[in-house]
Amino acid sequence: MTHLDKIDRKILRILQKNARITNKELASQLGLSPPPTLERVKKLENSGYIVGYTAILEPKKIDLGTLMMVSVRLHHHSKDTLDEVYRTVDELDEILECYHVTGEDDFMLKVVCKDIYEYETFVREKLVRLNSMGKIKSSVVLSTLKKATEYPIREPSDKNAG
Repeated sequence: MTHLDKIDRKILRILQKNARITNKELASQLGLSPPPTLERVKKLENSGYIVGYTAILEPKKIDLGTLMMVSVRLHHHSKDTLDEVYRTVDELDEILECYHVTGEDDFMLKVVCKDIYEYETFVREKLVRLNSMGKIKSSVVLSTLKKATEYPIREPSDKNAG
């Protein structure tokens, strides 16, 4: 699958809003019968457009109400250093997201903990075990104004389509 047609884009929009929709309901919204709808969804999965399905949880309900945005700067850069960062980040469940970024810092982390004391323990006992750790800058998230899980699916004629 090299490009998305209008129906594929609609499928992606619908599934991002409700991944639990039945194939029959999805087909109805598309104006198709269930078999070709299921075939299209499978093609989107197999070609890597859809990489998985998940439940979105309320962090406070599972006692993880403290969210931190953490920037990390390394002392030095090498393949071994980056491999160590990738391994460590992958092992630490508190890190929800990690971005290798340009600019003054090297990585941006989204970290979740029970409270600020648990975050301190996380930094002191886990994050600083990176040998190349240079500087850690932490920001406590006070409130979330927008938290989207849906990517904008643009039509090819959109000016901002990429």
